[in-house]
Amino acid sequence: MTLGRLDYLYTPSDDVAADAHYLVEVLGGRLEFAIDDGGTRVAMVTLGDAPAILLTDHLEGDRTVHVYAVDNLAGTTADLASRGWREDRSIELPPGPAVTFRTPGGVRLALYEASRPFVIDSFRGRHDF
Repeated sequence: MTLGRLDYLYTPSDDVAADAHYLVEVLGGRLEFAIDDGGTRVAMVTLGDAPAILLTDHLEGDRTVHVYAVDNLAGTTADLASRGWREDRSIELPPGPAVTFRTPGGVRLALYEASRPFVIDSFRGRHDF
């Protein structure tokens, strides 16, 4: 069993607009979207073939969350649980349901099932800020 592909790096930011600008203008990234919804800001930037960086001002903590796509969330979590894995919490991401967890050393990870893959595509090109 594998975790699937690493799709996103959810990254906390104190200034989403400034960080997105830096990733685009200084590092040559591509701004996929920049959304301000009710005071919550999220921007997606791609840098080459690497997983997309999702800058967020609402993510708790200082550590990035590595978000892996899986074909079957329930099956994957059941398999991992049989090996001692423990879920932190269940959440809903725009593209589908997810669970978060941490390694013993504090690395933050999430698994999600892309039941709504069209949502991210519908955000592309939106630039609220």
